[in-house]
Order: sequence, then structure tokens, then C-alpha cells
Amino acid sequence: SIPKLTFPGGLLVGCSPGLMNVPKIKGTHTAMKSGMLASEAIFSQLTNENLQSKTIGLDVQEYEENLKKSWVWKELYSVRNIRPSCHSMLGVYGGMIYTGIFYWLLRGKEPWTLKHPGPDFAQLKPAKDCTPIEYPKPDGKISFDLLSSVALSGTNHEHDQPAHLTLKDDSIPVNRNLAVFDGPEQRFCPAGVYEYIPLETGEGSRLQINAQNCVHCKTCDIKDPSQNINWVVPEGGGGPAYNGM
Repeated sequence: SIPKLTFPGGLLVGCSPGLMNVPKIKGTHTAMKSGMLASEAIFSQLTNENLQSKTIGLDVQEYEENLKKSWVWKELYSVRNIRPSCHSMLGVYGGMIYTGIFYWLLRGKEPWTLKHPGPDFAQLKPAKDCTPIEYPKPDGKISFDLLSSVALSGTNHEHDQPAHLTLKDDSIPVNRNLAVFDGPEQRFCPAGVYEYIPLETGEGSRLQINAQNCVHCKTCDIKDPSQNINWVVPEGGGGPAYNGM
């Protein structure tokens, strides 16, 4: 699942490319090592006396090459099949058995690589095929409501900036997402950005986007079953107060 890591003018470093050891649920060590390898590759490029262009963004492909030669790639390659095995015909419990045999015993040396069945947004099932889950209400001690947690993030966006969350087709949320999937936007967003509001006429609903709450997880862009939500970088560095966390 690791994407191409370099492009002109930038690199994917740390947690952004998904350098996590799934069975150990650890990724800090691999993220830090990728940053070290990136800095070394960038420094090598910047100190190269034969560097020609000063305007075109550097494409530091040595970073990805060096990462593949490091212990990071070896470690992640050994766990490459853990998550896909749970999405196969084996199911979750079969995936656990697979992990025990091929990871803990054989250390990920199986001669095949499993694949995920498709994009994440395509895995949602229609609401009619699912049983609603009744979650207990937040108690304010161990569990908390979304808006209280959003407030702690200190997220803020200038009200007069261009919208960074837009819809390609305004009719799709109600006609498809709500009608077929019971509006997953109002559940997969961790910040309560999306909510369905009853119309003033009393018949039907409309999707309301509370962009001010956005904490930039991009879940909506990835998980929307209609791929109708377009997330772009907000203006002026708006969003969570990262320096205060």
C-alpha cells in the first residue's frame, strides 16, 4: 500500500506514506528513519556541484532507493500480507490465523503478495444490509463527544476564505449517500463536519458542511462512497493548532 515516495519538489516522509508495522501497531521508528534517509538524500542533492537547474523542483529519487535498501523496507515487506489477508475470503479470524503462521513462524517469507479487493470507498455496504449499532452516550470521563474533542484541537479557518470542502454534485449526498448508505458522512468524519439537517418544509433533508470544524484528516475525500467530496488545502494554514498540541 506504500505509494510512490518522490515527486519534483517533494517527498513523502514519516507517517504520510503509511510506514506502519501492522501487527505491532508501531510506526514511529520507521517514520523517523524515513526522515533521516530523506534528509541525507536531499543534502546529497543540494551539495551536488553538477546540479543544473535552480528553478525546477528537485526529484530526489535516491530517497526511495535508499529506503528500499534499509531495514525499514525489510521490516514492512515481512508484514505486507497481514492486512490484506483480513480482506480476503479468510475474513478477520482467518487473517489472524494467517498472521500466526506466515508472520510469527515464517517471518513473512511467503513467496506471494496479497492485494486489497478494491478502493476503500467501494467497501461500504448499503444500509439495508447492515444492523444499526447503538453506541453508549459519552460519559465525559472516559468517552467524549465529537465537538468537545474538536475544541481541544484548536482548529480554526478564516470565514472569508474560499471553501476547502466542496461537492462535485450537490444532489448526490441526499439522493445517493443518504438514500442508500444512510449518510455515512455524518459518521466517518471525526469532527462533525458533515450533518444532515431537516428541511424547513418538514420533508427531506439537506447536507450541511461545517468546514470550520475540519481537522484535515481527509477521511471524507477517501471514504465518500460517491467520491463526490473534494478536499483541498485551506488558505493561510488554517486548521488544527498543531503548535499547541
